[in-house]
Amino acid sequence: MLSSRQTMVLKAIVEEYVKTNEPVGSKTLTDRPEFLLNVSPATIRNDMAELEQFGLILKTHTSSGRVPSEEGYRVYVQSILDEKNHQIDSFPLIDEIFDRDLISREQAIKESMALVTELTNYAAVVLGTASYNAKIRKIQFISLSERLAVVMLVTDRGYVESKKIIVPENISVRDIERVIGFLNEILCDCPISKIDETLKKHLTDQKLNAYFEYYDDLISALIRMFTEMVKDKYFLSGQSNMLSQPEFQNITKIRELLDAIEHQDIIKAVNVSQRGITVRIGQENQIQAMKDCTVITVPYEIENGEFGAIAVIGPTRMEYQKVIPLLEYIAKNIKKVI
Repeated sequence: MLSSRQTMVLKAIVEEYVKTNEPVGSKTLTDRPEFLLNVSPATIRNDMAELEQFGLILKTHTSSGRVPSEEGYRVYVQSILDEKNHQIDSFPLIDEIFDRDLISREQAIKESMALVTELTNYAAVVLGTASYNAKIRKIQFISLSERLAVVMLVTDRGYVESKKIIVPENISVRDIERVIGFLNEILCDCPISKIDETLKKHLTDQKLNAYFEYYDDLISALIRMFTEMVKDKYFLSGQSNMLSQPEFQNITKIRELLDAIEHQDIIKAVNVSQRGITVRIGQENQIQAMKDCTVITVPYEIENGEFGAIAVIGPTRMEYQKVIPLLEYIAKNIKKVI
């Protein structure tokens, strides 16, 4: 268990690294009065050595300084979530949007999240209530040829969407028909927000596990179809901001991220299966292109008890102390708009 000073040292390292993108040394921490450490560099070095042993910070090859590990970010984020008074009392720029006469809820949400992208330089995602609450009624597979087929989906709200898919050479059309039939059984009446959660519970079933290699491609296709079929499609803004982050200067990473955005796989990273704030850091994200990203998701509720979700996507080196209360403040205000 960390001492109170070690917790303060970890907090200082995270916030300094987020600010500068440079490894943090003991002298930097002692030279900054705002960190309130009030101890010698030698004491800080001892604390940093212990934090490194705990796996919360890492030593870089190019500097004697340290950077936070994913586990270090998780401990830091949990400390923010544990604070009872981390919510913003007021945010005038957000208030100005939600207090505007005759503004629709959808427009207020989009404008407020666009403001978030401007303030943070991260990407923002909005999943409307139809995306969040619609339930699957039927999944149907129609073979067109040996390698070409159509998957058709119907929701309880009457939305129908069909999509052509190419069947991989190592899988027969009959195999896919059996998988779709099985998915049709377990996903009937399943909310779209819980599709991934529901499927994971059945992964041990031999009928689905036998096609695990095709699982990711199939689920990605389904989720893309869901986002296309609903009336209030998801809203994504600020995606180009990600490309300006130092973590995404590698051309391979840029291509992977752009591909995830283009194919709407990025929506899989938004956790809408829970009714509380969720923070997915690095390897917790399902999308390979987002292993250097953090996704913070906050659900919002409207007057009839339906839920949607707002999310921010940025690097793991994110300003968590700014983004978390800001998203919570927006979610709190959404219910006020009729």
